Formats: sequence, structure tokens, C-alpha cells
Amino acid sequence: MYLGLDLGTSGLRALLTDDAGRTIDTAEAAFSVQTPHKGWSEQDPRAWVDGLREALGTLKTRRATALGQVRAIGLSGQMHGAVVLDRDDAVLRPCILWNDTRSAEEAAAFDAVPEVHALSGNIAFPGFTAPKLIWMARHEPELFARVAKVLLPKDYLRLYLTGEHATDLSDAAGTAWCDVAGRTWSEALLSASGMRSDQMPRLVEGSEVSGRLRKAICEDFGLPATAVVVGGGADNAAAACGSGCVQEGQGFVSLGTSGVILAARDRCLPDPTTAVHTFCHALPERWYQMGVILAATDALNWLGRLVDEATGHLAGRLPERPEGPSATLFLPYLSGERTPHNDAEVRGAFVGLDIAQDRADLTAAVMEGVGFALRDSLEALRGTGAQVDHLLAVGGGTQSRYWLHALASILNVPLQRPAEGELGAALGAVRLAMMGDGRSVAETMTQPEIAEQIAPDATLRGAYEQSYGRYRALYPNIKAALT
Repeated sequence: MYLGLDLGTSGLRALLTDDAGRTIDTAEAAFSVQTPHKGWSEQDPRAWVDGLREALGTLKTRRATALGQVRAIGLSGQMHGAVVLDRDDAVLRPCILWNDTRSAEEAAAFDAVPEVHALSGNIAFPGFTAPKLIWMARHEPELFARVAKVLLPKDYLRLYLTGEHATDLSDAAGTAWCDVAGRTWSEALLSASGMRSDQMPRLVEGSEVSGRLRKAICEDFGLPATAVVVGGGADNAAAACGSGCVQEGQGFVSLGTSGVILAARDRCLPDPTTAVHTFCHALPERWYQMGVILAATDALNWLGRLVDEATGHLAGRLPERPEGPSATLFLPYLSGERTPHNDAEVRGAFVGLDIAQDRADLTAAVMEGVGFALRDSLEALRGTGAQVDHLLAVGGGTQSRYWLHALASILNVPLQRPAEGELGAALGAVRLAMMGDGRSVAETMTQPEIAEQIAPDATLRGAYEQSYGRYRALYPNIKAALT
């Protein structure tokens, strides 16, 4: 048996599989995000441990025999968070999460350091880990002075499970402290942000064994003492492993809380000017690039809260296929934007509202606005040399047929919808665990069965292209209106 643990922003998912990767059982635990000030987003890492214990307890109740046969455990988790510990591994403050923008000023200053682009391969976004520690040094100097270790979110669970301070390279690449091409911590980047190498966790590849379970964990949940915990992967890297996107030319578009277009690369070819993320993959000597927008299904959730209607009902108001783009444009910059703007201050907008419009019209505009933002990311990816001929379509938003058809036409790329079944970061964590137990890449990193390919609608391409041009022209005007 193998176990994958995926630590998301809203909850933890545990996936138990057999040696063929077939699902035996799953268990979940939920937790909330705290936003004590504008632009802040935090969680207490101890809530993650409570969630882990809840999920493992559920599996123990239902699958005790199977848990006792687990050979390896993989971890996946939300990126960029700053878990700061003292010398006794006590948590010093709530974790500052990936979507926290308080360190925008610090990120801009750090980004101006010449080594940042050259070594990290990326813009130093406010959501990255390094700017968060610079913010702590400025605003919480007494706590900053006590920082003995900085862990990423999933690695706090590793510490709880194994007692080891370690992280994998795909997660480390999102800190702005990692030499992404060299796949190691950068002394120059650490020094430029006031940090030291002894404050960093040990680096391992995603399929490399990082430790063994503590005795107390084995006793509490019936896990075998022989079970190993592998490095695992950052959420998108693990999702790429779960969907088999590990070779050059393979990629996916994800309609989750945030939106992602990811392309696997066999070389490290960063271009920070595009605001595309260039990170180490969870597999050795591989990388991936992705464009990220901060609100995808989150934009639809926001609309649902405004009109007091469940997002599923909103999506159900739309037909299966669009007849053409909405007359109203929506900019989904509800919390700022990453690719391609790197702008923590810009905010969203509806443009072209009409008194005759209803909820369905606004829903269509929101879905198309997310699609146009993802098109921005796709164009930025192509600017780095990535070749994307088709994309797997994953994430909760792909349940909407309208959204899938509109997105295919907006991107002008065929979208492949996987057949029903386990897919994503938790499965990627399982597959990395399998590799840590001796399996090969070819055995484990297979692509899913495709249920359907959704092609762009040639009759709508021109209309969507015109709307996209209008959408692109709005950003500088909205930005000017806010300053």
C-alpha cells in the first residue's frame, strides 16, 4: 500500500492506494484561513497536524489492515508559505500563506537585487517565502531574531511525521532562495534576504527518501515502522506527476481556486520578464514552467457570495456551449495578479454592464474573464519557448461544460478531459512514494485515460480574439484608475 497526503489551503486529503495506484480509500479534514488585516492570509500550522490526525484516524477506523501495509508515504502541499520555528521547533507565529500580499514592498526591493532573477529564475513575487521573512525582519524583529528554521507547509507535516527538517526541490524553488538551475540553496539569495543556510531544511528530490516515521506515529495509527516518507512535491508539481505531465510538451490547465497553465520542461530556461514561474520539477533533472492567476473558481465563488447563490447553480444557468463572447468583460484581479502583471495592488472590474443583464450573463463574463487571464499566461509561457499543442483540463471548474468549451476557444488549444478517476496532487504524492520504493518513472508517471477532447470552435475564434484584445487593453486603464 501507498499513502499520499495533500495539504491544501482549505483542507488536507489523504489517499490510500494499492501497489497499482488504485484507490483503496480517502479521508479529508477541513480548516479555515484567517485574514486579520487587508492583504493578510494566515493559518496555524497546528491546525494542519490536527487535520492530519483526523484523516489518519478515519483511515485507521476504516482501513486498519491496509494502513499496516503502507510501504511509503508522499507529501504534497500549498507552496510559498512561511512556517517559522524556534530552536525547539515551536511555531513562532501563524504561517503566512501563498496568497498573502503584505510583503509587496519587500518583494519589490528584493526583486531589484541582481542575483534574484539570475539565480532564482523568477520574479520575487509577494507570495514567495523570502519576502515574507524580510517583512518579519522589518515588522516583527523580536520574532525574526528567534527563527531557527523556516519550513514550507507540507514540510511541517513531515517534521511531525518523521522529526526531519527537509523539503523537496519543487517546493524550495518557490521560496526565491533556491538556485533553480543548480537545484540547491543559494547562499547569495539567502544573504540578500538576511537569512542563513542553517535556517533552511535539507534538500531532497521528490522521489528521494527523506525519513522514517516516528515511533509515536506508528503506534497511534498502526503504520509500519518500515514505512518511508519521500520528498514529495509542491502542489502543482505533484499534480503534474498525478496527471503524467513530466516530459517536454506535456502540460495542463487547472481551474481550481487559482488558475494554472503548466508545461513540463526538460531544461531550465527561465525568463523572469514574462512573470512565468520556472521551478524544479518533483523528479530529478526536470523542471516545469507555469503561468498563475490568483482567482479562477475563486472568482465564481465570489460572484456566488454576492448574489447569494451556489456556484454550481450559477454554472447550471449556462448552456453546454457558448454562442459567442459576452458583451461584458470581467477582470479577475480580486486579490491582485501574478502572471503576467506581477501586481499585488490591481483589482478586478466588470466593464460594459447593462441593465438588461442577469446572473447568467455575469456568470458567463466571469468564466470568460478567467479564460482571458489564462490566455495571458499561455502567451507568457510561449514567450519562454514552451510548446503547448494540447492541454489536460483539470480542477473543479472543468465540471462546467460551458467553461470548458469557452476556454478551448479562448486559448485556441484542444483541451483533453480525463476520464473519471483519481487525478491530481494526492495521486502525484502517491506516485512519488512509489518511486521512493523503487519504481521507475515509466511505471508510475503515466497520463490518464482521456474521456473527451474539446476542440476550439472555429466559428467563434474571431469573436473571442476581438474580446481578448479588448480585455488586454483594460489592464493599464484599470491600473491608472486605482493610482
